Formats: sequence, structure tokens, C-alpha cells
Amino acid sequence: MHDDYSDLRPSPIAGSWYSANPTKLRMSIEKFLSDATPPDITGEIIALIVPHAGHVYSGLTAAHAFRLVENKTYERVIVVSPSHQYYHQPILTSGHQAYKTPLGVIPIDQAGVEVVNQGLMKIADTKLAQVRHDQEHSIEIELPFLQVALSKPFSLVPIMLRDQSAPLAQVLGLALADLAKADSTLLIASTDLSHFYTESVANRLDKSILGALEAFSLRKLYNLASSGEGQACGLGAMAAVMWAALELGADKITVVDYRTSAYVTHDKSSVVGYAAAVIMKTT
Repeated sequence: MHDDYSDLRPSPIAGSWYSANPTKLRMSIEKFLSDATPPDITGEIIALIVPHAGHVYSGLTAAHAFRLVENKTYERVIVVSPSHQYYHQPILTSGHQAYKTPLGVIPIDQAGVEVVNQGLMKIADTKLAQVRHDQEHSIEIELPFLQVALSKPFSLVPIMLRDQSAPLAQVLGLALADLAKADSTLLIASTDLSHFYTESVANRLDKSILGALEAFSLRKLYNLASSGEGQACGLGAMAAVMWAALELGADKITVVDYRTSAYVTHDKSSVVGYAAAVIMKTT
């Protein structure tokens, strides 16, 4: 359906962060989804929060969120992530026509990107900077899950944040909400939690972040990050998606899985925290 796109973003992570073989990749994701056991939820799903490590490390945790949208249909998916590479612009998107994974091509919703751009310029006199051949993994790592879980093809709005401050997150969230009101849209925040602490310390730091999430408290999230009592590399991505979800009527966040890299590596001396959560409208 989407194979007529010629300007494809080349994948920098297929074959390392996940399998480059389409059959093996699909099978691995189907296994993650079948192994995931999220709790029953009630309400309309507005957004997901998912980790972005290599599939072997965080794939099962991510699958707990993606399992909740399995066989659903969305016209558009917005994925907001941190930028792990340095750019001088505060907020970025792809300059390509589409993303390519081993499972196929996902077109970028250029009209949707422009709606977000206009919203940012109107509210805060800032705009999305287009980048090409980026090395960012934290958007792409989610795409094969979406390609397997969702029942129909979708378009993508990819957004990467270098500036993860609360003011920019709020402005972006309002712009995303305006876009999401127009069509059937799933919002995704891509973030890992604490990095390279012992598992006991990681559990404490991550529990604080997850508590703030389930309290739906943006203030607590930023206070934890500024005080060093909690960590999330995609703090701004989470905050922007939470702002958007609030504008769209969401009123509940449920954490559906948490574990650390020690679950796979069995090394508790230095771990990364991973969590999956769902943001819902229950009333």
C-alpha cells in the first residue's frame, strides 16, 4: 500500500536493536504480545507510554501496552521521543517521506506534522526542525510493534525533543491535542526510566516516577527529575503526551508493566528501568 514512497528514512538499528529478518521480527513481536499479561482496563485508550531499549531488553514490557491496542485501528499514530543525538533546534521531526522497517513502510503524515508546526508557531513562536538520516532509535523501536499489533496501516507523526522542559512540553501537548481531535489518533510517549544504578536504587527511583504517573501529576514528575529522586530520559515526551491526553479528556493512567534490564541480563549491579503505561478516558 505504501511502497510508492521513494524518500525513505534508512533504519540505523534493524539488525542490532531488533531482527532485520521480517519473518523473525514478526515472530518475535507476536511472542512478546502473546506473553504480555496486562491487567484488564476500562475506558477509552488515548495514549501509551512505552520503553525504547532493544527489543530483547524492553520488548516484553512494551508489549504489555501494545497488547491493549492489538487489533485496533488508528488513522494516525503520534510518537514523541527524546533526542539522544545533539541538535541545536529544540524540537525535531523527520525530513523524509516515510520510515522503513523490515515489516514495511510507514508514511509520515505531512499534513499532520504541519498542523503541529502551526500550533507551535502560534502558541510559542517555535517550530519543528526537519532532520534527515537521523540516528534516533526511540521512535523507530516502537514501529514494528505497531505494524504487528494494529489491524490496518497508519500514518506517523514523529517528534523528537532535545528541549524537554515543562513549558515546551505543555505547548507541544496542546498542539498535539488539536491534531488528535481531527482523526482517529493514538499518542505514544517513548521513554526509559533510571539508568545504570543498582536494581534496588533503580526500583526506588522508578517507583517514584510511576507513582507520579498514576497520580497524573506533571508537577511531581518534573519535581522528581529536578531533585534527582526520579529519572526518565523521555520526561518531556511523557509530559507532552500527558498534556495532550488531558486536553482530550483523559483522566487515568495505569502502569501495566515494570521491570529492569536485570530481568534479561541477571546483572543487578547496573540496570535500566522500563515501564509501560496506558492513559485512558474513563468518564
